[in-house]
Amino acid sequence: MPTFPLELPRLDPREIAAAVLDILLVWYVLYRLIVLAKGRRAWPILIGLGVFFVLLLASDRLGLVTLGWILRQFVPLGPVAIVILFLPELRDVLERLGRLDFWGAPVGATRRPETPETIEAVVAAATLLAAHKTGALMVIARETGLEDIASTGTTLDGKVTAELLTTIFQVGTPLHDGAVILRGGRIVAAGCTLPLSDSPNIATNVHMRHRAAMGVSENSDALVVVVSEETGTISIAQGGRLVRGVKPETLREKLMEGFGGFRLPGKGIAFKRAKPKAEGGTR
Repeated sequence: MPTFPLELPRLDPREIAAAVLDILLVWYVLYRLIVLAKGRRAWPILIGLGVFFVLLLASDRLGLVTLGWILRQFVPLGPVAIVILFLPELRDVLERLGRLDFWGAPVGATRRPETPETIEAVVAAATLLAAHKTGALMVIARETGLEDIASTGTTLDGKVTAELLTTIFQVGTPLHDGAVILRGGRIVAAGCTLPLSDSPNIATNVHMRHRAAMGVSENSDALVVVVSEETGTISIAQGGRLVRGVKPETLREKLMEGFGGFRLPGKGIAFKRAKPKAEGGTR
């Protein structure tokens, strides 16, 4: 029987590169979506869907006719059910797809010239309010503008100072019961209403002010500083996670790191120098 030499198909390098890029992009997006879903209400739902498809596959393999028939009746409703169940998460995912932090990029590009002064004012105000056990909720916007949340409060557009922040949160003032939105060195609005976190992993001793801080940090890339009126402790929320009982020095470091600062050996945190514009100004 004659034999013929085995000829391998010629592979175009561009097709190989496109296939590798396609696999890497799909893997990375799925990884980021799983990280986003973990610890939130969507995670148990995803596990439930996985159990559903495992049962459907097992019923076909094991010959469980009745169970397989019942499960298959729900399959046509799957797309509609997924949209209804994951509507808040789908909106969150679409919003995060347009943000740099979803793709792992640093947020240093969102830093503004007023950031060091803003951080010092926030730390000073939080320290003073904590000493007097005065509750406070300060939301510092980064890439996400938070205009929808700012619209729930009273527009101020004032420069961020420790004196103004402590005055706003004094008990008895009209705007003390709510959050302030800070952006670009300005107090955009005060007395704002924040969305509460719906994470199933929140401890029972986490009160409304801290739940609100976690909620807005879940739905945006903002940094949120909370002062407890019960214990006088300072907390910071970022990415849906709450760190409680931080010292003023730790708060300053976390805020500076969150706005593009870098650590100097033995000298704490500093900011990168902005590159001068072509006209000779600074950004």
